[in-house]
Amino acid sequence: MDNNFTMQEKTLNYNYTVDPNSDTAAANVLRFVGKQKKVLEIGAGPGSILRVLQDINQCNITAIEIHPDYIEELKQFCSSVISADLNNPQWYKIFSEEQKFDVVVAADVLEHLYDPLRCLQNIKNLLNDSGYIVISLPHAGHAVISGCLWNGDFQYSESGLLDKNHIRFFGIKNIQKLIEDADLKIIDASFVVRSPDQTELADLWLSLPHGLKKELLSNPFACVYQVVLHVVPETYTGSPIKLTEIPVPSAQIIPFGIFNQTYVLTGLFRKVVRQVLSQNQKKKLQSYLRTWGVHV
Repeated sequence: MDNNFTMQEKTLNYNYTVDPNSDTAAANVLRFVGKQKKVLEIGAGPGSILRVLQDINQCNITAIEIHPDYIEELKQFCSSVISADLNNPQWYKIFSEEQKFDVVVAADVLEHLYDPLRCLQNIKNLLNDSGYIVISLPHAGHAVISGCLWNGDFQYSESGLLDKNHIRFFGIKNIQKLIEDADLKIIDASFVVRSPDQTELADLWLSLPHGLKKELLSNPFACVYQVVLHVVPETYTGSPIKLTEIPVPSAQIIPFGIFNQTYVLTGLFRKVVRQVLSQNQKKKLQSYLRTWGVHV
């Protein structure tokens, strides 16, 4: 990322707590990485996932980050931190020919890059003979995004599906094509499911006509919030899988037309949070609640 883009990104708070036993994207990343691996995490940010990979998964981590403040934070607990711009097509050449990794992690990173395909192609050069890539991506085909488009109100926000620093957007088929275009294949995947009322755009969703909401939710991937992938070079043995053929876990959706206590309490809670807490307090609370799938 160039410096101007990164400085804007730093206004967001990418610190969050990772519960390894949850159904979040971060927890799925941990499971796909495995234990005691030599790992490269690109775009590591402040190290929310990296800390758990070291402490619980007992992995040896090298981190790539560009923002100086994040780099200093990472150096406090990660022995190998490298400053590099992932938008530079030659970024991978910071490593010698002998430096290879068991796993490269790109957790919620590719959507921030100008050329995510080129980045994936570069990553392949850093894998050892049995190495693989673990990727998480937000799903732009979520029903709540479709609702935003229908409403003519594409609400960029501080985090979530419409994080204001996202410059690339992926539907299920786009994700599949991105991987295949990079001469990679998906051998395992996990969908993080959130109903629209569980997202950061719940208020907009509640304002949509009931018939429209029912139609938008008829898409089998309507409640897929994030996609986590276990990816290998296409030359590896084993058959690839198609994302469109994977069953989607069901999401708990509040019945249409019922403005019940859950909605009322959620609305009141948001109002209190927004009016009473300071910006820093809100960020800390949001970070904690996101680990439980709650967005405020």
